[in-house]
Amino acid sequence: MAELDERPFPPGDYPVVVVGSGPGGLQTSYFLRGLGIEHALLSADEKPGGMFLHFPFFQRLLSWTKPYAQVDRHDRAYEWYDWNSLLADEPENRAIMAELMDGSSSFPSRPEMELNLASYAERTALRVRYGCRWEQTRREAERFVLSTSDGDYRCKVAVFAVGVAEPWKPDTPGFEHVAHYVQTREAASYAGKRLFIVGKQNSGFELATGLLPWAQRIVLASPRPAKLSVNTHSLLGVRARYVQPFEDEVLGGGVFILNASIVRVERFADGFRVHCLRSEGGGELVVDAEEVIAATGFTSPLRDLPDLGVNVFGQSRLPSMTNYWESSSLPGIFFAGTIGQGSAGMKKYGLPSNSGAVHGARYNARIMVGYVARTYFGHKLERPAVAPEQLIDFLLDEAALAPELWNQKSYLARAVSLDAREGMRDEGFVPLAHFVDEEGPPAVAITVETDDKGSIHPAVYVREEGRPAVETLLEPHPLHDFRTPANRARLVSLLKRPSDGRAE
Repeated sequence: MAELDERPFPPGDYPVVVVGSGPGGLQTSYFLRGLGIEHALLSADEKPGGMFLHFPFFQRLLSWTKPYAQVDRHDRAYEWYDWNSLLADEPENRAIMAELMDGSSSFPSRPEMELNLASYAERTALRVRYGCRWEQTRREAERFVLSTSDGDYRCKVAVFAVGVAEPWKPDTPGFEHVAHYVQTREAASYAGKRLFIVGKQNSGFELATGLLPWAQRIVLASPRPAKLSVNTHSLLGVRARYVQPFEDEVLGGGVFILNASIVRVERFADGFRVHCLRSEGGGELVVDAEEVIAATGFTSPLRDLPDLGVNVFGQSRLPSMTNYWESSSLPGIFFAGTIGQGSAGMKKYGLPSNSGAVHGARYNARIMVGYVARTYFGHKLERPAVAPEQLIDFLLDEAALAPELWNQKSYLARAVSLDAREGMRDEGFVPLAHFVDEEGPPAVAITVETDDKGSIHPAVYVREEGRPAVETLLEPHPLHDFRTPANRARLVSLLKRPSDGRAE
């Protein structure tokens, strides 16, 4: 009997090829398999995990998992409290992260997250061709061809779940001598050193927090003031876990947080001299340091996709994409995982989506796969009927409990079509920007949003035939249970159209 090939997906032709075995690639593959869409899942790594095989450097994640929440771990609503487990239809494959944590923190360690993803891949029996590096891309007729270290893969649709993981440094003079975040050494090697960190986002404050017990002095600098998540009411800004350096600066503990641009960096035998220009007319400042680390961010490792026609934007070179995470300039190319933040959504109150994190990107993957199935392979997805007398309760229950809406505020919405001919139909979760932009048949969608004052409340969008959707805000609730008489009455008023079968 011939030995089974331990490496699945040999080079060849597949309907879909997915690149990457981090959370985005694994989640996409799971949902493709669930819809019966044949595909190959390729990874340059030797095991699942993606960036979590290496980062964050100081181990503890920024995304919580709360083992003892208000709902059962295997209930869908538990996903609201578990930002790190991937989605699964089978109860035994949900909430894996909560089983693996040691109880020392509600934020998992990096090794726990790595084990979480490996366990998901094993339990759900996902097949991955590891050690297969995507190298080049080209078009041949109606197919994409991905050249890899193992050979060529042809496909109708390609999904790139490659993260935003390519280290980036500015071309400022002297930065060629400066270590990037990814080159950070063991903490003890910075003992007694004067440290200069370029960048005041989470990666910079992660390093500052982790090296506080070791460094003699820490200076953080970037042109604009750092934002705090507790002030932006979102994940935008430095997370609360990293506020210790702020307190040390206020109390004179050896941390200095500067609003300054870096003009140049000089390298000497015993260290560095950083020439800064302080923001808002503060003049020049020269800082000597024995170590300089550039926490200046990452770019998308798209290889030759821009040459093929994928438009990119911004410092991170994110691909421009539609509301369904498809390249806006090269149809058939999709993106999953953290790179999906290139589809910005409506950015209400200036707040971004949570697509750059697992707890948001996992829902994007499910919606994207459904779109691919419908658009490219002719699948007809289920659209369950909604009884008119249940519509109000259905919408308010979703606003109060749906983790999709809470984890992707103002970005995803639960939609119900209101076509009088076929009755009310549950359209599932949709990108809110698409629902608002589309002039389609009558429909209603509900989402949850946080406003600029930190108030959390539902927003309802009602679309009449051939007209853009109109937004109405519902009332907040101190315990976030929006199923109040006032909100019920408001919804009834918005949807009261007995003549076409709408809810009364």
